[in-house]
Amino acid sequence: MAQPSASKPDTPSVGAGSGSSLNEEGAAGKTTISSVVVQKVAGLATREVTGIHALGGGVSRAFGAIRERIPGSGTVTTSGVSVEVGEKQAAIDLDVVVEYGARIVDVARAVRRNVIGQVEQITGLEVIEVNIAVNDIHLPDENGGETETSRVE
Repeated sequence: MAQPSASKPDTPSVGAGSGSSLNEEGAAGKTTISSVVVQKVAGLATREVTGIHALGGGVSRAFGAIRERIPGSGTVTTSGVSVEVGEKQAAIDLDVVVEYGARIVDVARAVRRNVIGQVEQITGLEVIEVNIAVNDIHLPDENGGETETSRVE
């Protein structure tokens, strides 16, 4: 008499180029995780780290700021985050702006740890690398800080 096989946790199976499929052995149907989902999770995990001011650089930050300001849009900006999602693994590239005074090496280490943890926990995909490009440093008086005074009244 054959022994029933133990149910395995979600393990990735064949997926499409823009996402990943997860399927439990013996389950009816499959779950597909879009690369957009991985982008959003990685972006949110990056923003949670102290010392990160923003994601993206230059033009992508400007367009992202416009989208974030649309009230009620529900838009989660994924500028500054690009991902490659395979059948079982994901690779993530981040473009970040770090707060002035933060130790970049420590911030990058914390971002990498948080992104890997959140993406693996939420999606079940193995994160094989997180590449971080620090494109700028945010100075305290940038973006209309309090030290700026108007020339006219």
